[in-house]
Amino acid sequence: MEKRQAVVMAAGKGTRMKSDLPKVLYPVFGKPIIDYVLDALEKAGVGRVIVVVGYRGEMVREALAGRKNVEFAVQAEQLGTGHAVMCCRGALENSEGSVFVIAGDSPMLDAETVGELFRIYEADAARGKPVSALLGTVVKEDPAGMGRILRDADGEFIGIIEDKDASDEQKKITEINMSYYLFNTRDLLDSLSEIKANNAQKEYYITDVPAILLGKGKRVKAVPVLKPSECLGVNTVDDVRRVEEAIAARRES
Repeated sequence: MEKRQAVVMAAGKGTRMKSDLPKVLYPVFGKPIIDYVLDALEKAGVGRVIVVVGYRGEMVREALAGRKNVEFAVQAEQLGTGHAVMCCRGALENSEGSVFVIAGDSPMLDAETVGELFRIYEADAARGKPVSALLGTVVKEDPAGMGRILRDADGEFIGIIEDKDASDEQKKITEINMSYYLFNTRDLLDSLSEIKANNAQKEYYITDVPAILLGKGKRVKAVPVLKPSECLGVNTVDDVRRVEEAIAARRES
């Protein structure tokens, strides 16, 4: 089995956290957010992690200095999630197999979910039906504000529609995109140059890659394997409290 690898996007400042710390170093139960992510990846058998640093990157490097199998890529200017992965080209260009892409501010990332995504990806490849991108999704009772997963009449993935662009009928869809991506590395790298910054923020988004791959005739698959708790992210101090409550509940279960 090929070596499992991941890209963790950790370059952001997190201005709403009201702290000078890089967002991924903000403590949850006294432990930096990114440590929860890296612990889950390690538990899932990911043997190589590329951490994308930017804002106060030296602090992130120092905090992770004792981590094995962690290397760094630099995103000097934060121009979106797609741009963060572009900054990993040099580290990934000689890689084969797959790469899991996740935000570094995802403390609820579950090792079981990561492992299941790799198992599905690897099983499809073994059956001769490889995918270029595998999206981990979740069914959420209240999906307001989230990107919906679009499927055809056969249930095959055909795209993501953002909430602001969705029709009334599409807003009834409860399966949402949580930006848990497992890509074929070569297909990902080939698609990065086709991402356009034609949005209000003038940024490059990794969410555009599945549509690019579909346009190339590649196979893209979405599977609702995420646990409801994995919908919790950290954008504010109040979010930290909610995440701590969820982590405490997970530990008790």
